[in-house]
Amino acid sequence: MMILRTFTGVLFLLFTSLTLAAALPVPRAPDVGAKGYILVDYHSGRVLAEQNADAQMEPASITKLMTAYVVFKELKGGKLSLSDMVTVSERAWRMEGSRMFIEVGKTVSVEDLLQGMIVSSGNDATVALAEHIAGSEETFAAYMNRYATELGLTYTHFRNSTGMPHSEHVTTARDIAKLSLALINEFPEYYKWYSQKSFTYNEITQSNRNKLLWRDNSVDGLKTGHTESAGYCLVTSAEREGMRLISVVLGTKSEEARASASQALLNYGFRFFETHKLYDGGVKITDTRVWKGAQESVSLGTQQPLYITIPRGRYNDLQANMQIQKTLIAPVEAGQRYGSIQLSMDGELIGEPDLVALEPVPEGGIWERMRDEALLYFE
Repeated sequence: MMILRTFTGVLFLLFTSLTLAAALPVPRAPDVGAKGYILVDYHSGRVLAEQNADAQMEPASITKLMTAYVVFKELKGGKLSLSDMVTVSERAWRMEGSRMFIEVGKTVSVEDLLQGMIVSSGNDATVALAEHIAGSEETFAAYMNRYATELGLTYTHFRNSTGMPHSEHVTTARDIAKLSLALINEFPEYYKWYSQKSFTYNEITQSNRNKLLWRDNSVDGLKTGHTESAGYCLVTSAEREGMRLISVVLGTKSEEARASASQALLNYGFRFFETHKLYDGGVKITDTRVWKGAQESVSLGTQQPLYITIPRGRYNDLQANMQIQKTLIAPVEAGQRYGSIQLSMDGELIGEPDLVALEPVPEGGIWERMRDEALLYFE
């Protein structure tokens, strides 16, 4: 049980009836045979391990995560329906590589095409979706790049919807992790397809190429990729006891290598780290004085739930200190930053989330303003 108390801006964490495992030293991440990789906690966003995470590389079929993101946006915005029927073009039908085996001139539902793209990694299904939404794959790629910018995928640029090799079609392990976090967070209703082990269309059954779906019950996504130039790539998401990790492995030498590398990173993260929710979003953590306002105080909290990822067994070593703007003068805007929580361990700052006003405080009447003006003189 955790009891929170505030005193002169300091947040004290008092623990009662809490059994903690002995603190374990955190070793270096395992050495995996990949050109680049990253391991990230889903809730806190903390990077637990990385190597060449910002080096631009070919994503191969991992590209289809962004294709799916765009399609999901269209569905959520009401511009598209899962039951909409898509006419297969000759260009989509002729796509090389992984295929769903749709037929030119026939109509296929958006839902079937999505499963054909996500589970079977069908390039034909992917192009059919892109053309249906944007008219052409080239225009669809512009959509992809627009969303990449919105998501802060700094080193990513798309030239097609499938991941077919192109010198200007690049991304990074860090950018892929950001995209994966957004996809899981924004579209939980569609994320279920990434754990689907097989998909049957036109009496042809194909298995999901993510081997970890069979080996590790905690794994529920996301996507494989492979071309000769990109190597074997895998983005994996796994959840154990409420802690979710995302691993991105790029440029390994085989299907087995990408699966083993991803498994090693996930096991490392779950073994040596733990994630805790410290506060709910939009819930009062403290309050502070407001001068010249219609009310004398305002509640402060975090806009989103606040999670922290720390070495396993070190929860009681976590320290928190609140820094709040000294003099708040109305009007106060809801959502505006008026301070921060400084989270530290062993004297090192490990996080500093904003404290924001949870409600607006308008300017007070003439009496409140005159009174507080006088009181401020003596502060």
